[in-house]
Amino acid sequence: MSGPNRISRRDFIKGTTAAVGGFIVVALGVPAVAYLVDPATKPGGKQSSVVVGKLEDIPVGTPYPFSFTITRVNGWERTATTYGGYVLRSSEDPNDILILSSRCTHLSCQVNWNEEKQAYTCPCHDASFNKTGGVIDGPPPRPLDRFAAFNVDGDGNLVIVVGEA
Repeated sequence: MSGPNRISRRDFIKGTTAAVGGFIVVALGVPAVAYLVDPATKPGGKQSSVVVGKLEDIPVGTPYPFSFTITRVNGWERTATTYGGYVLRSSEDPNDILILSSRCTHLSCQVNWNEEKQAYTCPCHDASFNKTGGVIDGPPPRPLDRFAAFNVDGDGNLVIVVGEA
């Protein structure tokens, strides 16, 4: 009973085993790969709103320090970035506000307000910046960076918008 179109029992078992094994690999593999790749395809948060403080608590004419940390998840990577800066109010007008980053534009060291010198000073390379962030002395290539997007919410809080770092 063996003809030219018949396959042996051994070849039939090998073919059936390969087909069933291939089906199992596809049935389990595709969802597993989708599960593993999914976090990488989701966009991370691009902007965050942060309350710096009550506008009424921020003095006019004196730099007011603030800091906060934003944690972002990008795929499987979790990153915490700490931001800091100074709010400078020139008048009682809620739109007359300058918000400066506390990172030196030379090597990103944290600058500190020095009341005696009336300047932001960087401890890394003796750089100094004036009250509005302009370079007075040292190696920084540009003025202090600014947080340009801000508003005052209905409760009187100063809110800044922070984009990607």
